[in-house]
Amino acid sequence: MTMLFRDLVYAFRTLRKSPIFTITAVVTIALAIGASTAIFSVTHGVLLRPLPYKDPDRLVLACSDMRRRNVKDFPLSNADFLDLRNGAKNNFEDFAAVNTFRQTLPGIDGTPQQVRVAAVSTNFFQMMGGAIIAGRDFQDSDGTAQPAPPAGGAAAAPPAQPVMVILSNQYFQQRFGGDLTVIGKPLPVSGAAGPARIIVGVLAPGFELLFPPQVNMEQFPNLWIAARIPYDVANRNNVQWRVIARLKPGVVIEQAQAEAETIAEKIRQENTISRTAGQYFRLEPMKQHLVNEVRPAILALMGAVIFLLLIACANVANLMLVRTSSRERELAVRAALGAGWWPLVRQTLAEALVIAGLGTVAGVALAEIGIHELLAIAPANLPRLNAIHIDPLVLAFSVLAGLASAVLFGVLPALRTARPNLMNILRAGGRTGALGAAGLRNGVVVAEVALAFVLLIGSGLMFRTFLAIHRVNLGFDPRGLLTFQLLGNLGNTPQEQATFKRQLREQLGIIPGVRSVTASFPLPLAGGFSPVRWGGAEALEDPSRFQAADLQIVLPGYFEAIGTTLVAGRTFTEDDNTPERNLLIVDQALASKAFPNESAVGKRILFRIRTPEAQWGEIIGVVAHQRDVSLTEPGREQLYVTDGYVNHGAASWWALRTDGDPARYSGAVREVVRKAGRETLINQMRPMDALVVEAQAQTRFSLLLIGVFSAIAALLAGVGLYGVLATVVRQRTAEIGVRMALGAAPSRIFSLMVGKGLRLSTLGIAIGLIAALALTRVMTTMLVGVKPTDPTTFVSVALFFLIIAVVASWLPARRAAGLDPTEALRVE
Repeated sequence: MTMLFRDLVYAFRTLRKSPIFTITAVVTIALAIGASTAIFSVTHGVLLRPLPYKDPDRLVLACSDMRRRNVKDFPLSNADFLDLRNGAKNNFEDFAAVNTFRQTLPGIDGTPQQVRVAAVSTNFFQMMGGAIIAGRDFQDSDGTAQPAPPAGGAAAAPPAQPVMVILSNQYFQQRFGGDLTVIGKPLPVSGAAGPARIIVGVLAPGFELLFPPQVNMEQFPNLWIAARIPYDVANRNNVQWRVIARLKPGVVIEQAQAEAETIAEKIRQENTISRTAGQYFRLEPMKQHLVNEVRPAILALMGAVIFLLLIACANVANLMLVRTSSRERELAVRAALGAGWWPLVRQTLAEALVIAGLGTVAGVALAEIGIHELLAIAPANLPRLNAIHIDPLVLAFSVLAGLASAVLFGVLPALRTARPNLMNILRAGGRTGALGAAGLRNGVVVAEVALAFVLLIGSGLMFRTFLAIHRVNLGFDPRGLLTFQLLGNLGNTPQEQATFKRQLREQLGIIPGVRSVTASFPLPLAGGFSPVRWGGAEALEDPSRFQAADLQIVLPGYFEAIGTTLVAGRTFTEDDNTPERNLLIVDQALASKAFPNESAVGKRILFRIRTPEAQWGEIIGVVAHQRDVSLTEPGREQLYVTDGYVNHGAASWWALRTDGDPARYSGAVREVVRKAGRETLINQMRPMDALVVEAQAQTRFSLLLIGVFSAIAALLAGVGLYGVLATVVRQRTAEIGVRMALGAAPSRIFSLMVGKGLRLSTLGIAIGLIAALALTRVMTTMLVGVKPTDPTTFVSVALFFLIIAVVASWLPARRAAGLDPTEALRVE
């Protein structure tokens, strides 16, 4: 240990004598370590860190898998949840159900306040490990008793006792100031009368619901209410519960899946509606379900920073080889005086450790800044953002990365030091030995170019993907649209709600600059879409022929306001906005599937929204397909009904078509809503363009990071190539002088140097091409509108790299061509 310390101190002193070399090497390693640490913190926080629940590895999600309807991740109905919970006993310890929503409650000053609510089965916190720090947990008696299915499928009547509530710690502090006397008292509510809500407990800080963003579950509910889940076999299509199960110790998911399938098969046999849906149960580890969508992008970024680290190590290795070459005479003298090869190697490795150590410290500091910036630009679908930070494991990764980089860029110079040819070095003044290291430096540069080429290919493919997403036909016009969600009590009866919406549309419509007003549920790209089943007459004979489409409930004038093209027929009118009229509008995709080669207008299809069994509806219009969920995939077919068809209680997302910047109308809109007189609250007011930008966020995030890493990699590769050629010119000055004395023109010398740079780059590009053809296939799920082997991208990147090679070669070549032969010969 003493010897190591002495070597490190001596290496530090030696490096201080070469400040330019030392600063360049440390900054290069710091950039790579910083980028690697920042991305590893994301990988650790999102993919590797255990979920914050009790025994999280045994938690799985149970979803409806309606294979014939292309619905693979759907909630369960009351009866589905209870059948699973009561029937799956061999491989499961327990099941819990959860659903979230938002509503308005009076705040401290009595004004409406939006709160996030989670309804959970009474065993939820016990199963998940949520700690109650005041009051009590839910009891079985707080929820509806779970009877066996009653004969004939009659639903059990819910009890009339008050609903029990547990407060989140944050809401407890903000709303009640931490006053424990609220436990046992009713929760202040507003709006229509309903069961009283009694506060029974307070949850420990930090408890969260971890679901993928596309599931639309609130991550941090303010209120947790004990759910009443009656056995409703007559309406298995009324789905709302996200179901979490805990496996017994030692049970693998395949065993549990087999047991769940046995129960699903029984349900399909006994219940017509479920058989119509073609329902299966699908189990998936909870953590896997959470990160499935973002895993490819995170792993691609992790691969990119590993490549960047390798390139940085190659660059520093080249710098150290040049430094070793310039010191070969000194090292040869020391060896000639009796110094063994191991002390010389040890000194080189000590210098590598010092550089890596300084680079790691600086890199961790850069990573802290980088993580802050990453979180600022992270897409909304990146889960567990609060778990991304530098912790001991991330620091350990940084240290290991620093040690690995020291080995990577220190080995070649150390090996070169270990076997000096003393006679040749001393006789040639170091020049012959330096020339002998040229092969190593050339090989390192070729490796740099190959690695950087792969990174640039990945960046190019992501850029092509971003362009494809940017050009995608949305099916509506987002320009000039102001959107918001209206929460609260819009009326106690369907007629009151219809009157309120009609009056609000009129008042919003007279705002100067507002051209049209509409409302829907959901809104394109705002989340919340759910499938509804539809089919033709053949589905009556064969229920498996039913298919799924995304349902949207709209006010008359919706398509005109949002800018969706009417392809055939007509849109909804005010006369259509009533529960008595089974009128439908479908998109082109559904129309083509249901009625290929003929007009869908005037035809009828079966659909189910309000009733357990499907009913006939008439198609009155066909509109363009909208991108309602994602810009990367077309999504399911779409089916539209009026808000009146569902008793005027659904359309809550409003959209205003305006002149100019829609954001400048927000104040006027808020004032109109305030004067409307109801206990309402505006949520998420923003231009529609913002929703489009948010939908592009994941691709933009990946493109930005891979692009930055690729730019650094290309810069390092170019600098490495420049360094090699500059060293060649310096070490072969005499040879160049001889050539020029014998008649070689400066242009010939210039071409010779540039040609060397192009040969090295071409070899690196060829190796990188082979590697990229293999590695870019892992990006398939991230790409849109472009193949992993896109020839345009590959050719463009190759030409770009050749330009870099020419630029990097130009200065050394120019210096070589401008040498004075007389002065050059004196070097010999």
